[in-house]
Formats: sequence, structure tokens, C-alpha cells
Amino acid sequence: MFRWLAVALILALGAPLDAGEAKIRTEKKIVYGKGGDVDLELDLAAPDGKGPYPAIVCIHGGGWKAGSRQSLNLLTEVLAKNGFVAVTISYRFAPKYQFPAQIEDCKAAVRWLRANADKYRVNPDRIGAVGFSAGGHLSCLLGAADEKAGLEGNGGNPKHSTRIQAVVSFFGPTDFTDKTWSKEVEAAFFIPFLGGTFEQKKDVYRKASPITYCTKDAPPFLFIHGDQDKLVGIDQSQKMVKRLRDVGASAELITVKGEGHGWGGEKLQQSADQTVRFFKDKLSQ
Repeated sequence: MFRWLAVALILALGAPLDAGEAKIRTEKKIVYGKGGDVDLELDLAAPDGKGPYPAIVCIHGGGWKAGSRQSLNLLTEVLAKNGFVAVTISYRFAPKYQFPAQIEDCKAAVRWLRANADKYRVNPDRIGAVGFSAGGHLSCLLGAADEKAGLEGNGGNPKHSTRIQAVVSFFGPTDFTDKTWSKEVEAAFFIPFLGGTFEQKKDVYRKASPITYCTKDAPPFLFIHGDQDKLVGIDQSQKMVKRLRDVGASAELITVKGEGHGWGGEKLQQSADQTVRFFKDKLSQ
């Protein structure tokens, strides 16, 4: 169920080898904002050069109620070796903090990157996001929902934009407006995250759905999804790809055949290569 963690770690270890022995620098436990009464922290990895470099926000999964930013530290280091300033972020968890706390925190991280662009040698016009499972959902929401969605929050640096320029989602849910899940899934994930059942909170379920916000101005999206995923069906990626294309935005789906909510081996290596190449293509200066 939580193979996203193994996927993330293997992805980091199995990332492209063309970065060679590129030198990087890392910083841990940087406070990037405030979520209510919570200090929000991130870990950062960056190329050891003058830059400016494009940046990637890495968002862990865990059903919006668990997980650790440290699980993606290896991924940020590999991205740094490939020429990106990469951060892995903590965000507030359900049920204590319900939607939209999680996406507000992600948006605060983007604003922090822009506010600190000079210090960390970031190109503020080239920021992307990658997420796994629930983190994939947050990456999609970060990419699709602009300021008019009312999800900006008060996490700090309000003068800076939260718009990003590229999104990669690994098996993230995108549409909560059509109830296709079991009572068990609703009780375990959606009620803690969204504050009630679908019938009780239809407006909240809609507001939390990335598919709600698709416009022609959306950044390029890449979805990577196993066609045997029983936790988050591949239709979740398929539907958002169609919606984005229908409105004139760029979206691609890579189907990993025979795989569920995570995979390994050569298929994982291929997914890693595709992710880095996508970001290099879409965030090139």
C-alpha cells in the first residue's frame, strides 16, 4: 500500500548516470514557512556552482496523514547532480490539519524558493514539482490551481507567486468528484483529509480535486502510473490527461504495464530517466 516510499528511494538510487561525479551541497531542516502553529521544514540539495538553476519541489506520499520528507533526500541529491536545486518538504498531516492545509504548505514552499532565489541560486521562472501517491495529488494541485482557487494560505512570502512550470505525478489521485472508492478507503483516507464523507462534503471534495482546475495555462504534466494499481486506479491519471489536453494544455501519460502502486527493477530505472529528462526539457533555460 505504501510502496511509494520504496519507489522514491529506488528512484533516487537508480537515477540517470550522466551526472557523473557532479559536486553538490546540502542543507537540512530549513524552516520555509509557518502552517498555523507549525514550523514547516525542508531539506535542500543543490549543484555546487553559480547557477541560477531550475528548482524541483519533491512531495512525499502517505495518505495525507503520514510519511517523511527524509524519504526523498536521495532523490533531491540525484536531482542536484543533474543540475537542479531540489527540496523535499514537510507538510501538515490529517486529521489534525485537514485540507487545504497540505496544499497551502506546498505553495508556501514555492514562494520560499522564489523569495530565496538569490541565496540558493534558483531561477525563479523555472520551478517544477514531483510527488508520489498523495504527494502526486499535491503536485497536480500545485500545478493546476492558481491564485484564484483560494488555496494560497498564509505560510509566508505573500508577494511571491506559487505558479510552477512543470509537474510529474507518480500514481497520484486527481478526481474526487465521482465517488468510485470503497467505504474502507473513504474512512481511512478521505474523511481524515477532507473532514467528512463524499455526501457530506461534496464541495470540499471538488475543491481538493486537481482536475477541477485544468486550464490552457496549466504547466506541462507528466503522469507515470501502473496499469494494475488497485489503490489509485490508472483512470485517475487518464482522466486528468484528457482534461488537460481538452483545454489545450500539455499532458503525457506513461503507463507501466503489469505494475501496481509502485514498481522496481528496469522499469523503475526507466521511470527515473523519464522523470529527469522531462524536467530538463521543460525547465531548460
